[in-house]
Amino acid sequence: MTDAITLEVIRHALLAAAEEMARNLCRTAYNTVVYEIHDYGIGLHDANGDVVADAPGIAIFTRGNDHGIHRAIEHLGRDAMAPGDVFVLNYPYWSSAHTLDPLVFAPIHVDGQLIGFSSCRIHVLDLKQKNPGYVLDSTDMYQEGLFFPVSRLYRAGEPNQEIFDIVRFNSRMPERTIGDLQAQVSACVTGVRRTQDLAAKHGADVLLQAMDSINAHGERLARLALAELPRGTWTATDIVDSDGVDLDREILMKATVTISDDEFVVDWTGSEKDVRGPINLPLGQTMALCSLIFKALTTPDSPVVAGNFAPLRVVTEAGSVMHAVPPMPTFTLWTGIIAGEVILKALAQGMPERVPASSGGDVSSMMGLGVNPRTGEHWLEATNEAVGFGGHAGGDGEDGIMHLSEPGCRNNPVEVLETKSPMVIDSYGYVPDSGGAGLHRGGVGVQRTYRFTAPSTGICLVYKTKSAPWPIAGGQPARPARIVLNPGTQHEVTTRGSYNQLEAGEVLANITGGGGGYGDAFQRPAEVVLRDVVDGFVSLEAARTAYGVVLVPAPGAEGGLAVDEAQTLAARAAA
Repeated sequence: MTDAITLEVIRHALLAAAEEMARNLCRTAYNTVVYEIHDYGIGLHDANGDVVADAPGIAIFTRGNDHGIHRAIEHLGRDAMAPGDVFVLNYPYWSSAHTLDPLVFAPIHVDGQLIGFSSCRIHVLDLKQKNPGYVLDSTDMYQEGLFFPVSRLYRAGEPNQEIFDIVRFNSRMPERTIGDLQAQVSACVTGVRRTQDLAAKHGADVLLQAMDSINAHGERLARLALAELPRGTWTATDIVDSDGVDLDREILMKATVTISDDEFVVDWTGSEKDVRGPINLPLGQTMALCSLIFKALTTPDSPVVAGNFAPLRVVTEAGSVMHAVPPMPTFTLWTGIIAGEVILKALAQGMPERVPASSGGDVSSMMGLGVNPRTGEHWLEATNEAVGFGGHAGGDGEDGIMHLSEPGCRNNPVEVLETKSPMVIDSYGYVPDSGGAGLHRGGVGVQRTYRFTAPSTGICLVYKTKSAPWPIAGGQPARPARIVLNPGTQHEVTTRGSYNQLEAGEVLANITGGGGGYGDAFQRPAEVVLRDVVDGFVSLEAARTAYGVVLVPAPGAEGGLAVDEAQTLAARAAA
């Protein structure tokens, strides 16, 4: 039995190793989506493939890595994984993501014994998918790029040139794609070495015992937290705008959540079937998004370990949008971003004091690509935008922060986008009145406006524009996300998930959703509404109509505002 002090030393050493893996990845990656946005999932796993330490990035990636390693073990067997091997897996139904999110992982051996795995998943730029950048309208898996079903990138420490050649001759951006794959290898090798160092210092048996203890402790924490949650069953639904193929067909997501003494069950039975477009989720991603919500409710203050999810059970129907089977298309994975808050919407019925109202609900990603006239080379840059978070029992939702599916991520800075692409950011800021009104206001979304200085493709990945972010306890819904092309001109068009061919001088505004409100807006203190107006989050008109607060020029303060107490009392009484 490992003593408590040694266990803590090993646990923190594994966490430090995972963070070092992330630093090495970001230092060596070619792709700003990786080193600026932190679009990655990095983990160290035990010999079963269960995570014992991770470096936060895209939250659903790390649990997806577990699922991918489990499938790889089933497919190859542990005995086929030799020291010095490094594998790549991007077959969606095993890897838990689309083809451009390959899982690279390496077995960790000590004296010939397999003791664990290191893993790294990122978004790479091109693997022969039918459209450059992103695929929005594929109808089967064969349009979505190259598949690697547990293939060796390295064999016994030596590169498998055949695999790299396949990538080189089948990618529109071979140098950057291969460079990013090698950055993943670098991260994984770092994890292997650091774990072997721990085994050399403490002994392999002690390290294995520590891994078991880490996950056992993670399970105990989760079960203690589960015991504090109310018991019951609740159901909620929401929609994805469309599947990208049948553009007028809204895609239903239905979640029934049951909490008992022993389990937290998320049942997706009743979600849409026969979805032709690429928004279907591999099972591993559905399990991962459910894990994210369960983690947030039960053990948000401790690092991710597989034991945290022992009480969680996920039920799906094979062939539905929440459980893709071959050859169903899976490229546009935005269902996995939106679906997490369907679980929260169900839970809000039974524990409104524990969960927030809906956030803006979407990552609202914009990807630009084309030929850069400054260099004559192909370019591709992307960024995810911040959203407003929902109001909650404890206070207002946060304004303009990264969506809950990517808590370790950032957006791409203006300076990077303008330096690396023929885009100029005309404006960037908060969107007043986008948050839902309430006793506790929903956070506001943001708007970033791109002006293209050369012919380009602007790919918009926005799939929650039809259903408004929902409120709690009598609050008001928020404004959903939207995309506006050439705003303020006779050519203005409002759109959503779309592939847009833009000429030099055209403008694309990416406007994200706000968070839903919590509680009666007419109970919000008038002085707090005044502060919201002064700070630019709420307009004068919305102060009057949504909150019943009448603001007038402040005596003796040029440009200042004050609450008209009499008119405010009258307005609220009338309402």
